[in-house]
Amino acid sequence: MENYVTISSDKSKKTALILCACGGFLGLHHFYVGNIGKGLLYMFTAGLFVFGWISDIIKISTGSFKDNAGAPLRKN
Repeated sequence: MENYVTISSDKSKKTALILCACGGFLGLHHFYVGNIGKGLLYMFTAGLFVFGWISDIIKISTGSFKDNAGAPLRKN
């Protein structure tokens, strides 16, 4: 019998979703998960002209959004 370990982030999915919904155009959710470069990009392009912002809301909601280490966000 083999044991599998799944890696998950120490960052909360709920917190990331709230930050994205309220300040996604400023990249707040990217700063939260440690993606500083993407956060700056979102800040200067208004969430990649809103399309990136909407895409990230969907990614966080479905669980496919990852932190800076590539780990999925933890469910609360």
